[in-house]
Amino acid sequence: MRASAFLYPWDVTGDPAAPDRLAGLGLPRVTLASAYHSTRALTPRHPTRRIVTAEHSAVYYPPDPAHWRGRALRPAAQRWLPGDDPFGEAAAALTAAGLEVHTWVVLAHNSRLGTAHPHHTVHNAYGEPYPWAPCIAQDEVVEYCAALAAEAAVRPGATGTELESCGWYGLAHLHAHDKIGGVPLGPAGQFLMSLCFCPACRRGYGPDADALRTAVRTALEPLWRGAPEPALPEEWARIERLLGPGPAAAARTHRLAAARRLQTAAVDAVRAAAGPGFRILLHADPVPHRSGPNPGVEADWLLTRADGLVLPHHLLPLAAPHRRPGTVLAANRPVVAALGGGPPHPVEGADELRLYHAGLASDTDLEAVRRLLRPHSG
Repeated sequence: MRASAFLYPWDVTGDPAAPDRLAGLGLPRVTLASAYHSTRALTPRHPTRRIVTAEHSAVYYPPDPAHWRGRALRPAAQRWLPGDDPFGEAAAALTAAGLEVHTWVVLAHNSRLGTAHPHHTVHNAYGEPYPWAPCIAQDEVVEYCAALAAEAAVRPGATGTELESCGWYGLAHLHAHDKIGGVPLGPAGQFLMSLCFCPACRRGYGPDADALRTAVRTALEPLWRGAPEPALPEEWARIERLLGPGPAAAARTHRLAAARRLQTAAVDAVRAAAGPGFRILLHADPVPHRSGPNPGVEADWLLTRADGLVLPHHLLPLAAPHRRPGTVLAANRPVVAALGGGPPHPVEGADELRLYHAGLASDTDLEAVRRLLRPHSG
C-alpha cells in the first residue's frame, strides 16, 4: 500500500536531518503544504524551533505578481519563516532524499481574506459573517480559488496535488479560544448554521430565499433550547423534517451547483497549469450536503474530473461504490496519539493511505508508522 504523510515546510527547513528521517520511515511520498490556513504547530524534533505560529492564511512560496494583477482577492505571503520560498527549499531537500512531493493546497478556508473582505464570506441565516469561510457561490471567490489552485499546486518539483476545502465551509471551525460548543448541534443543526444567505446565495435559492431563511431560523429555535434533532437515521431526512422538503431541496440544489462550479474551475486550472501526468486529488466527504475542510462532494461526478479523493478513513466505504478505473481513493488516518490518533494500519478498500501528520507526531508515533511501512526492517 502506498502512503503519504502530511508535512509543513517548517518541519523541514532548517533541519538537515528531516528528509532522511522521513525517507527512513518507508514513505515514498510527502504531501507538503504550499498554501495553508493559520495555525499554531509543534516541531518536536527541530534543532532550532519548537513552536511555529502561522498568524494568518498564507502561501509558502513567492506568489507571481503577474498572476494576481487586477485581482482584489489574492493570497498573502508568510513572514514567520526565513526566506521567501520555504516550500521550495523543503521540496528540494525532500526530493534529494528520494521522496516524491505533492502539494497541499487549502482553498475556501481563509480567515485573513474573510476579515479583509467580509462581503465575500458565508453569512448565516442571522446575517452573521463567517470570516474563515469564503462563499463559493460568489464569482470572485471561485476565480480566486482557481487562481490559487493553479499557482500553489503546480510548484517546481511537485508531481501532484491535494486540494483541501475545495467546496463549502460552514460553522464547524476551530477558532481562537473557541466557545461555540455550549449548545451542541448535530449534523442537521450544523447544516442549518452553515447555509449562506449572501446576495449570491439568495439569488441561487430563487424566489423563495426569504422563506428559506425564515424556515432555517424557525427550525433552529428548538435546537437552541436543547431539543434533540428529529430521531431519523439519515442526516438528510432530519434536515428535511426541520426545514420541509421544498426549502431543503432548494438549498441542496444551489449548494451542489456551486460546489460543482468551484471544483470544475479548480481542477481545470490545475490541469492547464501542470500539463499531463500531474495527479489531482481532492479532500472530500462523500455525503454531498456536508461542509468543512473535507467538504461534501458528489463522488460519482467528481471522479470523472479529478484523479481521486482523500477521505477520512471511516468514510471510505461510502465512496467505494463510486470508484472508477484509474482513480484513487486514499484513506486519511490520524497517527498522532496525543491528538486522538492511533497506530496506523491499512484500511480495507483504500488504494492509498494518508498519515496525519509527520511533523506533529512524536517519536513513538513515527516508530509506529515505520513498523507499518517497513515491517521487516531493523
